[in-house]
This record gives sequence, structure tokens and C-alpha cells, in this order.
Amino acid sequence: MLNIKRIARQLGATEGTEILEAALVLPFVFMLLLGIVWFGRAFNIYSTITQAAQQGAILAARPACATCTQVSPWGSTSFPSDATVTSAVDAVLKSSNLDTAQILVSPNPPPVSCVVPPVPCTTTSDNITICRQVLLNFSASATQPPQCGIIVSFQYPFQFYLPFTSLNMQKIILSAQAQSRMEN
Repeated sequence: MLNIKRIARQLGATEGTEILEAALVLPFVFMLLLGIVWFGRAFNIYSTITQAAQQGAILAARPACATCTQVSPWGSTSFPSDATVTSAVDAVLKSSNLDTAQILVSPNPPPVSCVVPPVPCTTTSDNITICRQVLLNFSASATQPPQCGIIVSFQYPFQFYLPFTSLNMQKIILSAQAQSRMEN
């Protein structure tokens, strides 16, 4: 009878230790999993806004009339308008359920222009900056002539929700910028 009490006492002490260890470790494991989820979401948003900027730049750099024989200058109406470029960017953002009203203006400095006088960058009502006639390769050499194109840029905020950490409710600003050379 004495051995049974001793074994029961040892088992009770072991089970209590395991419960205590689980109680101490599980919150950290839970926080690690939450961190993985939220950093994954931040990466997903960054990937989406980068693709949206790329789609906008590609669309803005291509003339609307692909079969026209005349080479169109930058100022012509054959290139998509800023509203069309904004619609393309918004479509990519909305496909990932991102709120287009949260887009912030990108504070990038104005790029080097290909023409004189330089064409100023325009910022749409949706806070998307579109720079046309931009020099894309700054180190043009004899083997590679300078290329002109378009830069589309904007920013998007992201807020972490990681309770009991210093990252809880921290807002970070993700920047997206893409360029595309002009096609004639």
C-alpha cells in the first residue's frame, strides 16, 4: 500500500510539472504563430502593391493603339491617361481586398527627365504618383543608349496586431515603385 501512495505522489508531481511547463511555453508558441501570420500578411500586401505599381507602369508606357504606324510622341493621346493607370492599380489592389482609400503619396524625389523642359510628375486623386518621360538608366554608355519610360509609385500602410509585444498596433508604411520603358 505504501508503494502505491508513493507512485501516485510521483505521478501527480510529474503531471503538475508538465501542466506548468505547457502554461509557460504555450503563450510564446502562440505569439510566434501570430508573428508568422502577421509578417506573412505584410509580405503579401507588399507583393500585391508592388505588382499593382508594375501593372500601372506597364499600362502607362504602352500606346493604346498598337497597330498605328505613326510613332506617337509622349504628349499624344495614344498613351493611357492617368485615370486609366489609376484604374489598373486599383484593380490589382481590390483583387487582394486592399482598401484603395488607404493609399498614401510616395515622397520620392522627382526623377531625371528625358526631355527639356522636364515634364512634372502628376499625383492622381488616389495618391498614385505617375512620372512620364523619365530617364530610366542613369549610366547610359556607348553600348546602351539612354531609355525613357514611366515610373509609378505610391505607399500603403500596414498595422501589426501582436498583443503583449512592442509591435502591437505599430503602423509601417510599405512603398511600391515600378518603372517601365516606353514602347512605340
